[in-house]
Amino acid sequence: MRKIGFRFAATVFATLLAAAVLAGCGGTSANEVKIGVLNEMTGGNATMGTSSANGAKMAIKEANAKGGLLGKQIQAVIADNKSEPSEAANAMTKLATQDKVVAVTGMFASSNAIAASSVAESVKVPFLAVGATNPKVTIDEKSGKVKEYTFRVCFIDPFQGTVGANFVLNTLKLNKAVILVDNSSDYSKGLSAFFKESFTKGGGSILTEEAYLQKDQDFKTILTKVKALNPEVLYVPGYYEEVGKIVKQARELGITAPIIGGDGWDSPKLVEIGTAAALNNTYFTNHYSVDDTSAASQSFVQAYKKEYGLAPDAMAVLGYDAANVLIDAIKRASSLEPGKIREALAATKDYPTVTGSTTLNASHDAVKNAVIIEMKEGKQVYKATVKP
Repeated sequence: MRKIGFRFAATVFATLLAAAVLAGCGGTSANEVKIGVLNEMTGGNATMGTSSANGAKMAIKEANAKGGLLGKQIQAVIADNKSEPSEAANAMTKLATQDKVVAVTGMFASSNAIAASSVAESVKVPFLAVGATNPKVTIDEKSGKVKEYTFRVCFIDPFQGTVGANFVLNTLKLNKAVILVDNSSDYSKGLSAFFKESFTKGGGSILTEEAYLQKDQDFKTILTKVKALNPEVLYVPGYYEEVGKIVKQARELGITAPIIGGDGWDSPKLVEIGTAAALNNTYFTNHYSVDDTSAASQSFVQAYKKEYGLAPDAMAVLGYDAANVLIDAIKRASSLEPGKIREALAATKDYPTVTGSTTLNASHDAVKNAVIIEMKEGKQVYKATVKP
């Protein structure tokens, strides 16, 4: 692990040096202001990144139609992190030093956001993450201090893990669980730890924890071990590519217990991979449900369908919300200076977003409701809303 960390740090440092040479090639002109939109456009989390980018682009398009930002039109500079932490660092470096964006928004995967935030902090460019829920996104792991230039518009995993655990204990009335964790993902490792803490504190027991890695294809060996323990519930806090395969293979082996997960499940690809039948009796915690009947939600859903020809998912909503929060902060800052934008972001309070009133707390995190989604015949069905 130490060698891997060293190689990653060396890669980031080398990228920063190379990008510094290119600094000055771009920049905000007299007529436009550049905002970076950095997401998982390709790779294992591509559907989430694409949705997030779509939401951001729609928010920017609407802002431009209303006159833009500080008298300028907004140019979205789209960047792809390829669903890889090292590529997230590379892309953030290019956006900041070559494209000369004034701020960056985007990213769902926590590992990618953590890597990108290291660069954002180094070059002092405000970064507003969309759906990255691991605490280390906004808190420096070594110092324990809040990162100056990194923020997010979503809830964090201590809350999400607790919501999942309480749902299993109090709603499903089950208390013998198995956890399947993606050991290559900060998101999965963190969420599984918080679920375990809340679940055992509430009287549940963890029969075993089994590990896998992103891009694994065959899970039947660990699922056979799981089946022998006869668990009442499986907790699988991973991303949709692996989760779909896990659920499908679990059902093929005769595991009928409920399977629970987190917001990493939210992709139309989940049903394509896992199949509608296998996903029955599964649930996951999420940021938003398209069944939300609020006026703001319904207006957004209609506008998104008109723009892109399909219904939005949670990442589309959070991408839209994040872009609007960032635009609002720049307006309040009345400046394109990074330090002033950072101060305005930190002061965000009760800003109306589709996912609810948004206030960024002292840790630069949004305090938001969570929703429980049930999968039924391949469709997401709203189950409940849980407040912090």
